[in-house]
Amino acid sequence: MAKLAFLGLGVMGGPMAGHLAAKGHEVTVYNRTAARAEAWAARHGGHAAPTPRAAAEGRDAVLACVGNDDDLRAVCLGPDGAFAGMAPGTLFIDHTTVSAAVTRELAAAAAGRGIGFVDAPVSGGQAGAEAGQLSVMCGGAAADYARAEPIIAAYARICRRMGESGAGQLTKMCNQIAIAGLLQGLSESLVFAEKAGLDIGAVVEVISQGAAGSWQMANRHRTMAAGEFDHGFAVDWMRKDLAICLATADETGASLPVTALVDQFYKEVQGMGGGRWDTSSLIARLRR
Repeated sequence: MAKLAFLGLGVMGGPMAGHLAAKGHEVTVYNRTAARAEAWAARHGGHAAPTPRAAAEGRDAVLACVGNDDDLRAVCLGPDGAFAGMAPGTLFIDHTTVSAAVTRELAAAAAGRGIGFVDAPVSGGQAGAEAGQLSVMCGGAAADYARAEPIIAAYARICRRMGESGAGQLTKMCNQIAIAGLLQGLSESLVFAEKAGLDIGAVVEVISQGAAGSWQMANRHRTMAAGEFDHGFAVDWMRKDLAICLATADETGASLPVTALVDQFYKEVQGMGGGRWDTSSLIARLRR
């Protein structure tokens, strides 16, 4: 069992850190809102630290799941950042969805201190984090990944090294691009069924067994039909991720016309007051 630190205890990080503690790892946590870290420690038997550096000191590995590029830099760098408290030979595992550019920047900063760095964004949402059934896509040196994989196993259904530093983030972009188009198609399909006077449950029962079937259809069609959008990843965070996808596409020359369109549809959902609704709320704008 390892001595670990976990930085960021939101709807994803809190359950993930909990799985690590349940597997017998010694976990110290840090959260920007200190009360959340203290509550986690009281529940799981770990320790709460006042800064990322304090959490990282004496740890074998430090894991993070925070909000965006700037949040990640804040917990890694500076006199109170995690890197300042980590010894050479230790490992940083980042579960935040950020740009490949910031991943490479921080991986280089870590390497300068003799610290291993693995970018390891996740897919599966809050439900997957709570169940310990996340898909984890990783980038970094093979030796660093080999050390990270048994730690990540505490909450992963599948974990794969996709290549060198940044490859995990690029794979997560593929994931978000696929989800964006899929959810728009599912939303249009369900609204079409409504307008045609069909029973949505019966429609989904039939078409989900064929080529149209997907995780989103199986797990979200009922809540989408009911107009309930509090079951997972928020629109605000999806727009952050799609902005990364679109910016990276500009750099690489990839064409993402559907992704760009769906990003604007999510902007409309934000304008409807749905920034904290989950991503299946695309259907709401079709019902206006």
